[in-house]
Amino acid sequence: MALILAIETGTDICSVALVRDGELVALRESDEERNHAKKIAVFVDELLRECGVAADELDAVAVSKGPGSYTGLRIGVSFAKGLCYGQNIPLVAVGSLDSLVEVAREDYEAGIIDVENWSEATLCPMIDARRMEVYTQTFNTEGESKSDVEAKIIDAESFSAERSSGKPFVIFGSGAAKCAEVLEGATLIEVVPSARGMARLAEQAFAEGKTEDVAYFEPFYLKDFVVGTAKKSLLERVTEIRREAKNN
Repeated sequence: MALILAIETGTDICSVALVRDGELVALRESDEERNHAKKIAVFVDELLRECGVAADELDAVAVSKGPGSYTGLRIGVSFAKGLCYGQNIPLVAVGSLDSLVEVAREDYEAGIIDVENWSEATLCPMIDARRMEVYTQTFNTEGESKSDVEAKIIDAESFSAERSSGKPFVIFGSGAAKCAEVLEGATLIEVVPSARGMARLAEQAFAEGKTEDVAYFEPFYLKDFVVGTAKKSLLERVTEIRREAKNN
């Protein structure tokens, strides 16, 4: 049994939750802009003050490890590491797709979403990557993974076996809406990332002693982050334009 601060910053959502014994105590989150670096410390401070909890009372910090936004994940992990260092408490990492599935399961249990034959469904969380690519994985409705995490380019043939099985194939997350148009037969539901989805998973990992090395832990990016470079400098381009104008 533990008091855990959970942090989710891997998408446009900046979300922080306080979790006690696997149950959500309080939540702060926003989907306004990608300004996680400024919001996260404010949210944590507000949350702890609201609940009358001091940082040194925390048993652990849980962070969403990815896949997801490179910048967002780094912000969340860096903050979590700093808090763990300062308070000398363990770090717990939770898969972003796993926690997204937990949000879906909680929303179904609460009656927020309704899917016919839910118990037979394959759940497919999708985090937007770019164009028609998503970070994804399949799960059953008990939250158990049925496939490995992958960066997948979605087309009309994707998940054909699951969609033709006669059982619900349920997609959700930031990358799901764009894929629904080509995945005939898929059921699209509205589920967004939230630190509340980390509650049960973080408690379980902590109880089992599955903590990370704070010094060496890195987010699970899945793909390398590539910084593009301009083919021509601004000065070279301006000079070229002037030359063309002079010749004309």
